[in-house]
Amino acid sequence: MPKREVFSLEEFIKREKAKARKLKNTRWWRRKVERGICYYCGRKVPPEELTMDHKIPLSRGGTSDRSNIVPACKECNAKKKYLLPWEWEEYLKRLKKENEKKEGRG
Repeated sequence: MPKREVFSLEEFIKREKAKARKLKNTRWWRRKVERGICYYCGRKVPPEELTMDHKIPLSRGGTSDRSNIVPACKECNAKKKYLLPWEWEEYLKRLKKENEKKEGRG
């Protein structure tokens, strides 16, 4: 049986952040950002205002894989912080309702 390496949380996060930096330079990420749409609130924002967010934060065991990384507006990324998506689902619902009211759809 192969020996498994054990990393501290700090080392794990450091490695995953390095993977995320590499992903930022890929065509896959550039296409996501070019769309200019926040994964969480659905608002259209200038691409340069989108940030890379881990749906499951690194500090909570998430990884820097395409399935866990999404573009997020700075506002959503700042409010989400280290929360898991289902931990702030109510916030997302409220935000979408507010956006619909602002756009006259509510």
